[in-house]
Amino acid sequence: MDIKRLVAMANRVGEFFEALPDTGEGMEGVAAHIGSNWEARMRVQLATHLDGTRQSGLTPFVDCALRSLPSRWRVAQPADVVSPRP
Repeated sequence: MDIKRLVAMANRVGEFFEALPDTGEGMEGVAAHIGSNWEARMRVQLATHLDGTRQSGLTPFVDCALRSLPSRWRVAQPADVVSPRP
């Protein structure tokens, strides 16, 4: 999916949650919504984009929510497997 579209979608989610009176609850809502409702490939693409730039195109609210709550939305990466030596 086009990253510009993913960014726009994340910003729309953020518009809803930013209206909540409790900022922390709103940020948690953004991260939880993306973590629960977006396909893993979409989340991986957004994470790659977010990691690769400071000018993400995300609103400051969404950018802060995603950077500060990665465990709520990022796809878990498997731990590196170390082979035992023979």
